[in-house]
Amino acid sequence: MRLDLSAVIGRDPRLVGDQPRDAAVLAPVIERDDGHFLLFIKRSEDLGEHPGQMSFPGGGAEPADADLQATALREADEEIGLEAEEARVIGRLDDIRTVTEYAVTPFVGTIVDREYTPDGVEASEIAVLSVAALTDPENYEYERRDHPTYGEVVVHYFHVDGYTVWGATGRILVDLLERTSEWRAPVRSERDIA
Repeated sequence: MRLDLSAVIGRDPRLVGDQPRDAAVLAPVIERDDGHFLLFIKRSEDLGEHPGQMSFPGGGAEPADADLQATALREADEEIGLEAEEARVIGRLDDIRTVTEYAVTPFVGTIVDREYTPDGVEASEIAVLSVAALTDPENYEYERRDHPTYGEVVVHYFHVDGYTVWGATGRILVDLLERTSEWRAPVRSERDIA
């Protein structure tokens, strides 16, 4: 399955400006003969925030970063060894809030199809998952949860190749898939948070 990446080019994303910290991630798209794939990292178990969870490469903004796109590319280089010239950033998705008080800006870009190596500090594994599997209804589920601040929220889960993508990354993935494919989440809440 292929994504219609033109759907994210030049779009005006919804911004989040009410969180104390900014972060950015890169949703890396790999094109192969049999369709599009997305690269995820498994966060190291000893990290203070979201240990062991699947995520897109990314992290907190640093003062030396020129902008949030630079943050996403710097973090991808640190975590998986993706050099900036190997990525072609094509657009942005809507910002999201996290329970750890970050405003996360997701960028979408195509990357070179090669072997990447997790840094072993922030990223313990790399998983390249097919869009066909991610959009297979058999691999998706959701649950409603009560959040102390936001009320009822929906948490999305994608189970592919022994990995589970959920939380903030699950919300970013829902946004990406709904904008670039015919896949739709069966339910959403007004204030998704993870």
